[in-house]
Amino acid sequence: MDQTTLNFIFVGASFALYFGIAIWARAGSTSEFYAAGRGVNPVVNGMATAADWMSAASFISMAGLIAFSGYNNSLFLMGWTGGYVLMAMLLAPYLRKFGKYTVPEFVGDRYYSQTARIVAVICLIVISTTYVIGQMTGAGVAFSRFLEVDSTTGLIIASIVVAVYAVLGGMKGITYTQVAQYCVLIIAYTIPAIFISLQLTGNPIPGLGLFSSMQDGLPGGIEAGTPLLATLDGLLTDLGFNEYTATTNPWLMALYTLSLMIGTAGLPHVIIRFFTVPRVADARWSAGWALVFIALLYLTAPAVGAMARLNVITTMWPNGVEGEAVAVEDLPDWFRTWEVTGLLGVEDLNGDGRIQYYNAGSEAGAALAEANGLEGNELVTFNRDILVLANPEIAQLPGWVIGLIAAGGLAAALSTAAGLLLAISSAISHDLIKSVINPNISEKGELLAARISMIVAIILATLLALNPPGFAAQTVALAFGLAAASLFPTLMMGIFSKRINSKGAVAGMLAGLISTCLYLFLYLGWFFIPGTALLDSSQYLFGIPTTHFGPIGAVLNFLVAYLVSNATEEVPQEIQELVESVRIPRGAGAAVDH
Repeated sequence: MDQTTLNFIFVGASFALYFGIAIWARAGSTSEFYAAGRGVNPVVNGMATAADWMSAASFISMAGLIAFSGYNNSLFLMGWTGGYVLMAMLLAPYLRKFGKYTVPEFVGDRYYSQTARIVAVICLIVISTTYVIGQMTGAGVAFSRFLEVDSTTGLIIASIVVAVYAVLGGMKGITYTQVAQYCVLIIAYTIPAIFISLQLTGNPIPGLGLFSSMQDGLPGGIEAGTPLLATLDGLLTDLGFNEYTATTNPWLMALYTLSLMIGTAGLPHVIIRFFTVPRVADARWSAGWALVFIALLYLTAPAVGAMARLNVITTMWPNGVEGEAVAVEDLPDWFRTWEVTGLLGVEDLNGDGRIQYYNAGSEAGAALAEANGLEGNELVTFNRDILVLANPEIAQLPGWVIGLIAAGGLAAALSTAAGLLLAISSAISHDLIKSVINPNISEKGELLAARISMIVAIILATLLALNPPGFAAQTVALAFGLAAASLFPTLMMGIFSKRINSKGAVAGMLAGLISTCLYLFLYLGWFFIPGTALLDSSQYLFGIPTTHFGPIGAVLNFLVAYLVSNATEEVPQEIQELVESVRIPRGAGAAVDH
């Protein structure tokens, strides 16, 4: 059976499963659409939360970014995991105890202001739309390769698929679909990693294989018995790249990690997952189970990144750096199949019939070029998002493994996209239409509005994903910065401070959101359109990249909120009592109905 047929079987079977679940768990009420009827078991919710959390950025892009930047990009692991712990400890149980459906609903009630609710909706839409661009980009990459179409066609197919089951099932359908998607993605991620770890080191546990020694008989002039990381460091420095284990700027790493942490804690599509369980105690148990399920992938990702980079190098230099590079006619089949997508490309610049991969801009790379008559790095295109998806082909694993990872990559992208789209549609239908525009709307009308707004959100996300501002994980990082600057401080102050009033909350959210958006638009352009940026990266404020700006916006949010609140009226007594009741454990084990 050929590989294309296998891909269709695995992907088709997974989609049939998702559609079947969506039909079985179709939402028939707003409670089911927004919060799955508040009847989800904590273990099930933990698994669904893990799938919601481990998006295309985690499955597809994170290992690729780690592979090409090494230790520096381990901050994705630290920031995302640490942020989830922060959210589980400081936000989720309290918000569940408050007993609402959406994040803007909490903001509106806590700050006793429709204006605050509307501003929170705007923040949520900006964050979730930016985030979903990364998911749709990742899904487009996966579809384009495994259905052998261009990335634009792949993106459109992904949009249609997610529209069917997300619009039909709402939170109820999405929850059980995400459980299935977690099972698919974790199996798809770990099986290739185990195969590759065995090939390179003989250790079946990838996380341990990362610190093991190399096996005999490997290409690229690799000596058996040398530690894997030391081998990779040596090959990279020979080719003029930085050592894999080196770090460059600890200050920027710390700032970026902080941005990812507090951005994670403010992500509305993850927070609303904790509204689906029956009790506050279940929200805490859900968080614990989710961490267990997340750890299964996150402990494997560093090994996947390092081993993939090693395999890429030995593919390009099968005889070692001292020998000859790969001949054009000897490029492996996986190279040719990925070239069709436009995400991988080579060019024989010096006409020697071989493809050299090295860092032409470094001293070591220049010396290598001079000694061998090279004219530049001939691996001219290598999209980081393809690395995990191409891993089984690079390692020449069985065809069924390739089909499995195709299904896993799509599951990861679509699971998070569905959660984000639900957050957007809930905010529009429940917090704008139901609460502000038409309070008398019927439940049937509200459910219809939720589904229509989700369709509109899918169309918008698809159009923006046609021209993403970066790789999937980089695009997602921008959303984390927006969440860090806008919603996270507002939620924290709403729970832990009785002094912040409505005027302070609105001013703080606007200060954080506007400052961060302006910073992004200055350096990335309006809606990330090329050529519309006013400044380039050499003009970053204090050298802070766009993906690292979230904590700066958060500080502005906190500062403005406190200053405005202290300069205006006191918070009403009933709101202070409300804050006290949310924060104090009294009755915390009981459900709080909406």
